[in-house]
Amino acid sequence: MTLEWPSSWLDRLRRTGVVAVVVVDDPEDAVPLTAALVDGGVDLLELTLRTPAALEALRRIRPAFPQVGLGAGTVLHPDQVNAVRDAGADFAVAPGLNPRVVEAAERVGLPFAPGVFTPSEIEQAAELGCRLLKFFPASADGTTHHFKAVTGPYAHLDLGYLPLGGLTLERAAEFLSLPGVTALGGSWIAPRELIRKRDWDTIRSNARAIADRVRTLRPLSES
Repeated sequence: MTLEWPSSWLDRLRRTGVVAVVVVDDPEDAVPLTAALVDGGVDLLELTLRTPAALEALRRIRPAFPQVGLGAGTVLHPDQVNAVRDAGADFAVAPGLNPRVVEAAERVGLPFAPGVFTPSEIEQAAELGCRLLKFFPASADGTTHHFKAVTGPYAHLDLGYLPLGGLTLERAAEFLSLPGVTALGGSWIAPRELIRKRDWDTIRSNARAIADRVRTLRPLSES
């Protein structure tokens, strides 16, 4: 079994460099939130399944923004794979590694990135055929040291990583320059409190700041 991500999606992840990771409490916020992110230059979104509003938010975003790369996060159970696909998700991720979820995603052809943090988890994910892995938490100690130490022995496997957790705009450059990092997960771009306050201006500004940083680090000629 190989859980492949289409090359077009991998190229898009590298080019955009960041996926905005969000928690939505009110489905009414889904469309204006996405508009703010897109206006700021971030067109990849991971909407986590942490609230009852999540699936409805996905369903609202999909027709309003067909061009957005729409992901579902915190996919913890096999039955959620079908649910997020039917709601319009293009891909899914999880904070941990559940082989049953990996297998469910493979069955329906949904690109999926399980979460890893240890060498054993990376080996298990690779054995299951996963080629793109969410590395969570990415910066538990505020540095890249753990990421580099854990992923280094597997460089020859040509795995891709989506680091998330403990990251900020200031740390983006350091992580984006590391071998194997396909894109970052950015929960700082649109934190839950800003969404609840409907502070779309600040979210737009945050998105623009990281989009500008990515353009500096990854010129189009290199993507």
